Amino acid sequence: MIPVQHFLLLGALLFSLGVYGVLSRRNAVLIILSVELMLQAVNINLVAFAVYLAPDEFVGLIFALFVIAVAAAEVGLALAIALRLFRNRTTANVDEVDSLRW
Repeated sequence: MIPVQHFLLLGALLFSLGVYGVLSRRNAVLIILSVELMLQAVNINLVAFAVYLAPDEFVGLIFALFVIAVAAAEVGLALAIALRLFRNRTTANVDEVDSLRW
């Protein structure tokens, strides 16, 4: 069995890459992808702790499913906002957008 530290290290690396992507990117779609990467790192940690602490129960796995459902809803809403932004301003660069009002 693989030690839980390897999964936690993988989750920390993915989360760090996601934070770097959110802070350094200017394109709205790439920022959304970075947020999704951070959420998947959280899922890895939830499943790793669930298997390590209570292998008979599915508590961590159920939380991971809820995170996946929230992430899917978040992507749908964020992509709708990004598409509306692109139609109105003809750019997906978040630095060039000062407000979303008409």
